[in-house]
Parts: sequence; structure tokens; C-alpha cells
Amino acid sequence: MKRRLVGHRREAFVLAAATGLIGITFGFFADTSGFSLSQASALSVLTFTGASQFAVVSVVAGGGSTAAAVGSGLLLAARNSLYGPVMAPMLGRGRGCRFVAAQFLIDETTAMATAQEQPEHGREAFWFTGIWLFIFWNTGTVLGVLLGGVLDDPGTWGLDAAFPAAFVALLVPHLRTNSGRVTALVGAAITVVAVPTTAVGLPMLLAAAAVGPGLWVAARSGPTGGESGGAR
Repeated sequence: MKRRLVGHRREAFVLAAATGLIGITFGFFADTSGFSLSQASALSVLTFTGASQFAVVSVVAGGGSTAAAVGSGLLLAARNSLYGPVMAPMLGRGRGCRFVAAQFLIDETTAMATAQEQPEHGREAFWFTGIWLFIFWNTGTVLGVLLGGVLDDPGTWGLDAAFPAAFVALLVPHLRTNSGRVTALVGAAITVVAVPTTAVGLPMLLAAAAVGPGLWVAARSGPTGGESGGAR
């Protein structure tokens, strides 16, 4: 049992360190988009979900409105609310504990916690992963902003492609299912039409409508309709 505990702590630490590298990318991106160190750090501390932070900076950098930037960020962060019912029994009933845990309720912490066999191990994995992720992500943000002020073109180092590449890697498993493929195709079609015809930031919001057809296909397929090949 002790060996297993040490094992998941090591895995969580490696995951947090790797995520910190993406935090550096975010800091670069924020700096080149005109965000100050305090603004970029505030996004990392208060938002603490990479996809939403990149979305906000992307929309602002492209000249989009504040409403579009906030809407894009909230849309991408909405998925984290689905983790609440899964993690609540594991985290206990204390309001103070749950209030703090809500800040750490993201993909990585939920994945590490639910991978454990015992609830107490899951709770420990959640907090261990969350705290180290928070430290590495925010440290990476600061380093990225500071380095962004030194390097003329972060794209020369390939850092501008790091987060889009990570997004693609996350999407690939979902394309193995019928519903995932339908969602991706409809979302891509909406984006192609919306990018040249709507304001910056709106294509991301409009593409969310693709979830509807995807859910319809998933419901029609059922448990034996080819939906078993997705991410686990």
C-alpha cells in the first residue's frame, strides 16, 4: 500500500512538472499578446484552467470583446463542473474543504484521484496533484512572461505550437467514437463559416453547438453502437 502511495505521488509530480512547461507557454503567449505579469498571474491564480486561460488571451489578442473572451473561457471551463458529483463523495462534507477543492477541480486532479482504488488514496492523490500543479503552473506563467520580454519571437522556439499540439492530443481519443467524429465535423464546419463572418471569439462559442448532434448520435448508438472505443 505504501509503495502504491509513493507511486501515485511520483506520477502526480511528473504530471505537474510537465504541465508547468505549458504554463511557461501560456506566460509567453500572454506577454506577446500585451498582458502584464500581474494580469497573466491573476489569470493563472484565479482561473487555473489552461484551456480557458489560452482562450481568453487569444480572444483579447485578436481584438475580441471582453464578453467574447469571458464567454469563451467560461465555456471551456464548464466541463469541470461535471467532475463535482464524481469527486464530492471522495472529498468529504466539509464546506471549507470543498470550497478550496473547487479551485483544484480540473482534468488532471480528477483523473489522478479516480484512478485510485481506495477513497482515501483518491483524496490524497487529488490534493497532492492539485497543489503541485498549482505551484508549477503559476511558476511557469511567471517564467514565461519574464522570458517573453527577453526573446523577440517565442515562435522561434516552437512554444507557440505547444498548447495547440496538446489540444490535438486530447481530442484524438474522442475521434474513435461515432459521436466524437460527428461533434468534430460539425464543430469544424461551424468554425469554417464563422471565422470570416463573425467577431473574434464568437466562432469558439458557436462551435459549442456541435455538442448537440454528438449527444444525439451517442444516444442513438447506445452501449453497443460503437461508442466503446473512446478515452477511458
